[in-house]
This record gives sequence, C-alpha cells and structure tokens, in this order.
Amino acid sequence: MKARAKELKAEARANQDKAAGESDVLAAIAAMLEPDRTMAQRLHALIKASAPNLWPKTWYGMPAYARDGKVVCFFQSAQKFNARYATLGFNDAANLDEGAMWPTSYALKELTAAEEEKISALVKKAVS
Repeated sequence: MKARAKELKAEARANQDKAAGESDVLAAIAAMLEPDRTMAQRLHALIKASAPNLWPKTWYGMPAYARDGKVVCFFQSAQKFNARYATLGFNDAANLDEGAMWPTSYALKELTAAEEEKISALVKKAVS
C-alpha cells in the first residue's frame, strides 16, 4: 500500500511534468534485472520515437506511456511477475479496435528488428 501511495504521488507529479515522468520510468527500468532491463530500454526508446506525444510514467511500478492522463501502453517485466516472458500491453485508451475482438497484450521473449517494427506500428496505431 505504501509503494502504491508513493507511486500515485509520483504519477500526479508526472502528469504535471513530462521530465519527472521520464525520470521515474528510467529509474524503474534501471532497477530491473537483465534481460528485462535491456528490453525495457529499447521499448522506451521505440515508444518515444513512435509516439512522442505520449507521456512516460510508472504504473504499478512498471514503465507506462499515457495520453491525457490515461495509460495507453505499458511494459511488465517477466522477473517482477515470475513469468516466462515480459509483456507489452495496451489499455482501452489505445485505438487498436478491430471488429469485435482484438489483442491487448503481447508476450515478449526478445526484441529483434521484426518485433520492433511491429511494436512501432502498434504504438502508432494506438495513438492515432
């Protein structure tokens, strides 16, 4: 509860100041173990390049990217959740609708140029 309260204060600060949100995200990434740290660093750069209007912030201790205060996409490390893969997820603020059903999260084992291209296209579509 204390960690979430601290994060809510940081989130309020991040909603006011993009640089503060960036600092919080970079600190969350730096605290990750490998290989999640490298993957999160690459995703951070990719999301910033694909959608520079998104504001970085932490969300439940993980890197997230928001528009108008609502999280559009986020990264979950495999190690934090003791999972066999990391996750790139999209919330309902993302414009990814395709008919009556579409994916909102993606398992990530590694990032190659092909995955980075797909992620870039998804992020661009999410903010369109």
